This record gives sequence, C-alpha cells and structure tokens, in this order.
Amino acid sequence: MATSDDAASPAPKTMRLRYAGTCRACGAALAAGVRAVYDPSAKAVTCLPCVTAAPDASSAGKVPPTVEVPAPAAAPSVEVEVDAGHAGGSARREYERRSAAREKRIREAHPRLGGLILAVSDEPQSTTAWARGAKGEEMLGRGLDSLADKGVRTLHDRRIPRTRANIDHVAVTASGVFVIDAKRYKGRPTLRVEGGILRPRTARLVVGSRDGTSLVQGVHKQVGLVQDALAAAGHGEVPVRGMLCFVEADWPLIGGAFQIDEVDVLWPKKAYEHLTAPGPLAPAAVEELHRLLAQAFPVA
Repeated sequence: MATSDDAASPAPKTMRLRYAGTCRACGAALAAGVRAVYDPSAKAVTCLPCVTAAPDASSAGKVPPTVEVPAPAAAPSVEVEVDAGHAGGSARREYERRSAAREKRIREAHPRLGGLILAVSDEPQSTTAWARGAKGEEMLGRGLDSLADKGVRTLHDRRIPRTRANIDHVAVTASGVFVIDAKRYKGRPTLRVEGGILRPRTARLVVGSRDGTSLVQGVHKQVGLVQDALAAAGHGEVPVRGMLCFVEADWPLIGGAFQIDEVDVLWPKKAYEHLTAPGPLAPAAVEELHRLLAQAFPVA
C-alpha cells in the first residue's frame, strides 16, 4: 500500500479564483474571479501571463527564472569636427569686395571707357594691401597645417567676438598656445633700442624704414583675449605666446629673429621650430584646448 510520501502531489490547475490573491511570480494583485493557476501543494497562485512566459509546461505555476537583461551599450560620444578655418579668408574677401566696388564705380562713371581704364590703371595700395596680406596668411597657413603630424593643431582666420577684428592664426602645441600674426612686408625686420642711462630705454620694431611697433601692441591684445578665454574655461595656467611672423621679408642668412616686449619676431621656419618643441601638454590636452579655442573664436 502506498504511503503518503509516495502519493503524487496535487497538480496545479487553472481556475477562477474564489478569493483575491497575489501572483507569487510577479507580485501582481489578482482579484477574485480572475483566471489564474492555483498550486494546491503550495497554496499559491500564479497569473496566466507568468505561466505563459514559463519555458515549458512542467514549469507552469512555478516562478519563472530571473533573466538578466544587459543594459544597452552607451552610444559612443560623437565629437563635432573642429572647423580650422581658411587662412587669409577674410582678407581675401575684403580685397575682392574693394576691387569689385572700384570696378563698379569706374564702369558707372565711364560706360564706354571703363574697361580700358581698368586695364591700364593699377588698383590703389589700400586695396592691393589686402590681397598681399591674404597671400601671406595663406602661405603661412599651409606651413602650419603641415605640422599636424608633429602634434600641432591650428586655427586660421578667427573672429574676435563683438568686434570686426580677427586673429590670423592660433597654434596649440605641447608647449602651449601661440597667437601668430602673419605679415608680408618688404624690408628687414629689426629691433631698435634707444635710451638707457639718461633717458628711458625704449624698444621699437622697424621693418625696412617703417615703424612697426604698433604691430607688437596688436599681438599683445590678441594674446590677452586668448588668455581670457582659456582662464574662463579653467585653463588659465596654459602659457600663451605671441608671434609676429614676417613672410618673404629680407631676413639675414644667419640670425635675425628677436623678441620685443615678449613677442617673438621671426620667419616661418623659425616659428615652426618653436611650435614643434617638446612641452608638458599631452596630446589629449592639446586636442581639448584646440576645440575650446575654436568655440571661443569662430571662423571669421
């Protein structure tokens, strides 16, 4: 005779609940009269959706196993590409604007002879200076861009917010940030130091016979603006240097570069030596500063 241990346990059955209960699988409240699976041996109920989710019929009325669902992988951050700008862009546009305005004036004033007048006359120096400056910026810009494989990141023709002025070039390197003003002047840049014992010592930048000291002051203003932008972003400790780079100037065969009021005055190849010198900034820091300055000083 079979003992109670050998007797088969009552099987779970689907029925309408006579009393309200709670699904032992999902914890959902089950009202009286709802169809569910009742397990007499455990005196527990399981809602039909949980039973349906069971892997096979033998597991009906039992708590479905917990399945670990992996969290979706975080979408990779997409970095917006930095617009490095086009060297000499704004100067080139200003030249074209002035040249077109001159042509229009002449053709309107001389409908029949306007073309001849334009062919035999030269543009004023105030107009050609923009074309000459644009050419110098373009030449220096190509040289700066060629240093990319050496870790130098450049920005060209950047607009100074709330002004009509611009910065020719900004280079971010391992040794810091360089603000570079390109000039394509004739003559030899020299340092003139005057005074000393009996009168105050003064230093002047002279290019050929032209006093270019005001160019140094302009670079100082640009350096200050870049320093302010870095400080506002929490990078006030990054060194910022100013450069006046004279393209196609009459430099001597040996030496010639100098510094005036903490601004380097030099030619392109000499500038490249400074920019590629080793420094404390890691490549990631260089990229971050490059992106920050691109946002602070938009393309002109």
